Amino acid sequence: MRINFKQKELIQQILNAIREKFPETEFISITEGAENPDDLWINITAPRDEDREIELIEFSGDKLTDILLDYGYCFMLMPRKNTAGIGGMKYHEIFA
Repeated sequence: MRINFKQKELIQQILNAIREKFPETEFISITEGAENPDDLWINITAPRDEDREIELIEFSGDKLTDILLDYGYCFMLMPRKNTAGIGGMKYHEIFA
């Protein structure tokens, strides 16, 4: 999996926006989409509260739709309750 400069920039922007509004979440990794390897899944820890998780999904959905329409990159936010065994590129591998 390769992530270009613009994708890194957009991922960093979305992560910053999520951290600001949902500080209880943590970045886990980025993985390829299951059906299309050009799609990128941004895996983060899910908020413990279900209402907060719904807010997170709605908030990120709006931002990620804008990215898709403006730049053509398909990113999906994947809130995870169980983080064991999730592969993909870790933060230091992407932004080093």
